[in-house]
Amino acid sequence: MKHFRFLFIDKRYFTLLLAILFFSPCQGSSQEPETDTLSIKSSPNIDVFTRSLDSLVNVWYATTTPGLVVDTIYENAFTHSKDFNDSILIRRLGKIVSAFPLTYNNHVKSFIKLYTLERREQVETMLGLSDYYFPLFEAELDAAGLPLELKYLPVIESALNPRAFSRAGASGLWQFMYYTGKQYGLEINSYVDERRDPHKSTRAAVKFLSDLYDIYGDWQLVIAAYNCGPGNVNRAIRRSGGKRNFWELFYLLPRETRGYVPAFIAATYTFHYHKEHNLKPRPTLLPVATDTVMISKPLHFSQVAEMMNIPIDIVRQLNPQYRRDIIPAQNQSYPLRLAFHQSTFFVSREDTIYNYNRSKFFPNNQLVIKPGSTTAGSAAPPPGKAKIYYTVKSGDVVGLIADWFDVYTSSLRYWNNIRRNIIRVGQKLVIYVDKDKVDYYKEIARQKSGYSSSSADNQLADSGKDGDYIYYTVGHGDSVWSIAKKYPGVTDTDILRLNNIKNARSIKPGQKLKIKPKS
Repeated sequence: MKHFRFLFIDKRYFTLLLAILFFSPCQGSSQEPETDTLSIKSSPNIDVFTRSLDSLVNVWYATTTPGLVVDTIYENAFTHSKDFNDSILIRRLGKIVSAFPLTYNNHVKSFIKLYTLERREQVETMLGLSDYYFPLFEAELDAAGLPLELKYLPVIESALNPRAFSRAGASGLWQFMYYTGKQYGLEINSYVDERRDPHKSTRAAVKFLSDLYDIYGDWQLVIAAYNCGPGNVNRAIRRSGGKRNFWELFYLLPRETRGYVPAFIAATYTFHYHKEHNLKPRPTLLPVATDTVMISKPLHFSQVAEMMNIPIDIVRQLNPQYRRDIIPAQNQSYPLRLAFHQSTFFVSREDTIYNYNRSKFFPNNQLVIKPGSTTAGSAAPPPGKAKIYYTVKSGDVVGLIADWFDVYTSSLRYWNNIRRNIIRVGQKLVIYVDKDKVDYYKEIARQKSGYSSSSADNQLADSGKDGDYIYYTVGHGDSVWSIAKKYPGVTDTDILRLNNIKNARSIKPGQKLKIKPKS
């Protein structure tokens, strides 16, 4: 209890106490710990983590935007089983210089398989994004004297997606809850959410991790507490009779947290040995060298994008902390991050950019968008685009709708003021499509709106059988991952291997895929 006496003496520790009280427990924390033995194939911990990973990386830069993440072709995608020989994995982990105990067991092995076999495409995307984010993480961690391996936390927290928003309300690369973010100095209001600012949220995360280490003095417990909250870890310690080893507390922790430390070890392994598993970073168009300019007047991303000929989604990705594509610089200045050479161009044309379409975006130089209203930019179609509507039906999700209409997931959310990917059956969504393809997309909207879940069942039932196999006809908006989810036990890797497909994005509507359902 002496740690908690210090919390009331030092202001920094008082802040941490408040964070402990309001840090939301992770999913499943209210359930009693289970004591069943976990297997590599059927671990409930890895199932929970897999669903979370699928959700986090199903974002516009990873699945629907060939302009940001450069597509690659899978070559020799499937690792030989010898690479999962226990002695090889133990030897490789032992060669990694780390302040963390890189324990090896079946839990860790199952997550290594998840990263290197089952989620290869997602991991390759994260490997590419790490070129942009890791130098930032390492600089802040090094300045605070923390282990650089903590840079892998955002890999398992957000899949390196600064716009990630969990069902519990955590946001950003480091997945801060609202109250914890405020306690660590992050600004959160109707226009700005610094939990999504890669630089400021990283500094806040470093402070939070430092405070947790002062309490536990053990990095495995620190990252467990980061995931589910110190309250859950403290409860597990009390119920264990005072034990302070993660693996001894394993079954007393919430289910998701049981997979968190193994996932962290597996992420560390995967990023060190991705070449040995033929995992190749997918290049991104995010500039490695960036700089900021301070904005002193309200500015809309469209003004920047159109005057500087930059795709607006690149501006959004470099500045994810601005919720409505608006920098609300009325009473204070805010930073705008651009590629290094673009920042110098902005300074040379600053007044021209401010004045471009100013009366449209800021009548009387005022912020006019009310919190909760439709975001700016949805009233008039973007250049070369036309407005169509799609009515949401049961079973629809934002990512699939964006795929059907070949738009960014972030744009679909932006046009319709969608938060947390929550949409309602019967909701009418605005979608901007190419003017010369309006009829094509209207037909897709008509077909999809009338495509009921029962017709989906009929499609599966009528797919055609050949011995132990089923043939599935690819429809508009289908992906290998979404097709695999229709068949319990079947993974996207199974479908790729069975159909000799090297590039998961190469499937086309009308193509027949062979599937072997699990018995």
